[in-house]
Order: sequence, then structure tokens, then C-alpha cells
Amino acid sequence: MSDNEILQQILAVTQSLKADVSSLKTDVSSLKTDVESLKTDMKTVKSDVQDLKSDVRTLKTDMQDTKHRITSLELTLENETNRNIRLIAEGHLDLGRKLDQALMVENQKEMLLIRVNTLENEMRKLKEQMVTTS
Repeated sequence: MSDNEILQQILAVTQSLKADVSSLKTDVSSLKTDVESLKTDMKTVKSDVQDLKSDVRTLKTDMQDTKHRITSLELTLENETNRNIRLIAEGHLDLGRKLDQALMVENQKEMLLIRVNTLENEMRKLKEQMVTTS
């Protein structure tokens, strides 16, 4: 092979290498763009994670406040409301007993009125008999 042919082959190989290097440069440039895009996306993700952490902290605080309020309500129910209901119920029981006693007295009064009425009728009949017999 002549020097010219060798040079031609070297030139062909060099041009092929240039094309490959150019293709690699394009690929590297594309990778750089993709990496920059990924970096931007990661910054967004980090920001979103920070927002989520802040929201979770707020939710935890709200949850603790809610637990405290529920505990306070439970204590109020146990110590005040239930006791007051029991006192009112006992008062109603007393009212029921007093009503029963009042009704008993009223029943006795009615019985006495009936008895007086019966005795008055018997007395009137006896008087009439005495007047008619005398």
C-alpha cells in the first residue's frame, strides 16, 4: 500500500472519529440539559417536601389542641354534666314521690267527701223517718 492510500485511510478514520466525537458532544450536551432539568425538578421536590413538613407540623399542633379539647370536654362531662343530670334526676324522683303523696291525700279527701255525702243522705232519711213517724 502506498503512502497516499494509507493517508486516505487515516483521513477516513479521522473523519469517522470526528463524526463520532461530534455525536458524543451532542449526546453530552443533551445529558447536560437533562441534568439541569433534573436539578430544577429536585429543587421543586425539595421545596414541596419542606411545605409538606410544615403542613404536617401544623396538623400535629392542631391534633394536640383537639386532643386537649376532647380531654377537657370528657372531664366536664364526667365531673359536671353527669353529676348535674344525676341531681336533676334525683329531684324528679322527689317530685314523683311528692306527687304520689299529694294524690294520696287528694284520694283520701275524695273518699271523705263521698262518706260525708253518704252520711248526710242517711241523716236526711232518718230525719224524714222521724218526722213521718211522729
